[in-house]
Amino acid sequence: MTPFDDNTRAYTADYDPLWDDVDDAKTLNSLLRGEISAAETYDLAISKFEGKSTAMELRRIRDEHHAAMSVLRDRVRANGADPADSSGAWGTFATVVAGAAMALGSKPLLSALKQGEEHGISEYQKAVNSDLSSGCRTLIESELLPMCRQHVTSLQQLSTSLN
Repeated sequence: MTPFDDNTRAYTADYDPLWDDVDDAKTLNSLLRGEISAAETYDLAISKFEGKSTAMELRRIRDEHHAAMSVLRDRVRANGADPADSSGAWGTFATVVAGAAMALGSKPLLSALKQGEEHGISEYQKAVNSDLSSGCRTLIESELLPMCRQHVTSLQQLSTSLN
């Protein structure tokens, strides 16, 4: 359902001017694919640490990526598009990197996860600097970017604790 009637910008229950940008869906879907990739990668990493306290922290981070996926899916739908259902090429690459890091040990795996989070931060920052609606920009700046930054800090702490 379009929020506009007769080509006017009349406010309706389905229309919020803070989210008024048809191009948001493409950017949001790209960010969604990144979140799907992150969750898939954490699923792999958790198995490496099963039975250790590190696994519990990695599950928490993975669950936060699932929450981000849900928010992004909702926003894509609200923009009238179908949300991505797979991580795409980046997910395949991330899975290969995580698999290789798992073979090398715990610290390289945590380092690979940290690099993935830093990539996510970069993607979110690019999105904020693009032509996103103010609603999307606020969502990223107030929720999604701080979450990824906290993940980097958590992964650094986990890596330090392995020494």
